[in-house]
Amino acid sequence: MKNWHHSLIALFAALFPLLAGCGTTVTPPSPVTLRLAGSTSMQPLLADLSTAYAERASNVTILVEGGGSRLGREWAEEGKVDLGLTSWLPAKPDVGWSVPIALDGIAIIVHPDNPLNGLTLLQLRHIFSGRFWRWTEVGGSYGEITVVSREDGSGTREVFERRVMEGQAVTSTAVVMPSSQAVVEYVAEHPLAIGYVSMGYLSPLVRALPVEGITPTPAHVRDGSYHLTRPLYLVAARAPQGAAKAFVGFCLSPAGQALVGERYGRVK
Repeated sequence: MKNWHHSLIALFAALFPLLAGCGTTVTPPSPVTLRLAGSTSMQPLLADLSTAYAERASNVTILVEGGGSRLGREWAEEGKVDLGLTSWLPAKPDVGWSVPIALDGIAIIVHPDNPLNGLTLLQLRHIFSGRFWRWTEVGGSYGEITVVSREDGSGTREVFERRVMEGQAVTSTAVVMPSSQAVVEYVAEHPLAIGYVSMGYLSPLVRALPVEGITPTPAHVRDGSYHLTRPLYLVAARAPQGAAKAFVGFCLSPAGQALVGERYGRVK
């Protein structure tokens, strides 16, 4: 009986640390909210990346707003957001820190019923400047061309005008839209329209024309063969820290870049 009593005491002594450990409270990570704003072209990409990141860091909520590339850079530099989104950086960057996370192609879109097979950069310049105003002038069917452009402050507009217009102004008769999605919707409803959008917004509602014989695909954008290619940036006043730094790291990780590659060109 005495030996049994001693054995019971020894067993309890061995189990006590384990039993005590079962009652230890594990403090969950504190909730964190990251605010991102800027380029509307980047919103589909950031929606995909944010959803995937939330599965890995459930305490982090990421809010993504539009407003345009210029606003994204301004708000990032002023500290109004944790990260700005911009599809264009000026020659002298107006933000302290930036990193490209994807490569985008500016797609030239027409209505699915438009029989045109493609355009050259020169033909695009003539169309958007108003020099060509009939579809027959570029090998299309009959009808007057409706040009659709983007609003002032749009990074997509900045890149399009630099790469295509080369100093010429877009025609004053152009229909101006506030986002790539709005351009898609307009062109889908107007068979004689032509516009330009981020390739992330391509859908069966419209048709992307080859430019100089090359279509805007993730592969053609990544290898540089598509002419209207541009980086998509995350920007900030200074190098991000904490949750913002971790999210940037995810965007550039193999998992993040695999998501990028589904609709855009990868940077890694």
